[in-house]
Amino acid sequence: MAVAEKTRTIRPLASNRRARHDYHVLETLEAGIELWGTEVKSAREGRVQLKDSFVEFKNGEAFLQSAHISPYTHGNRENHAAERPRRLLLKRRELDKLAVATVQKGLTVVPLEVYLKGSRIKVEIALVQGKKLYDKRETEKRKELDKEAREAMKASRRS
Repeated sequence: MAVAEKTRTIRPLASNRRARHDYHVLETLEAGIELWGTEVKSAREGRVQLKDSFVEFKNGEAFLQSAHISPYTHGNRENHAAERPRRLLLKRRELDKLAVATVQKGLTVVPLEVYLKGSRIKVEIALVQGKKLYDKRETEKRKELDKEAREAMKASRRS
């Protein structure tokens, strides 16, 4: 298998579906994540949970907070803490852009998905703005109308 072919294969490990419900996604980026030994094995098994996780900026670096990676089942005393802060690997320009947007514009950075890209574990992060309650209702109404329209189209094809 060629290297270019290997890097194209993407296998999802975890997704944060709630984020798209609670926020307007303005921009997405792909970031690497710094993991310790048994965290990699546990993540490859899909034992990652992104609920309520977010990205925090400290000392010019980005850290993924509150992401839960379960301890590896066959690990030893060197197992990792489940919810420790994990450093995200981004280019300096991307880091500065996100940090400025969070401070000046009051936006938030949240992870949307963790996936395996080739042999590397990547995190899709997004610059987001919180939705108001009426925005959520509008989104639900639009989804419901789309669903009814699809069902009506399906019924009209059958008859």
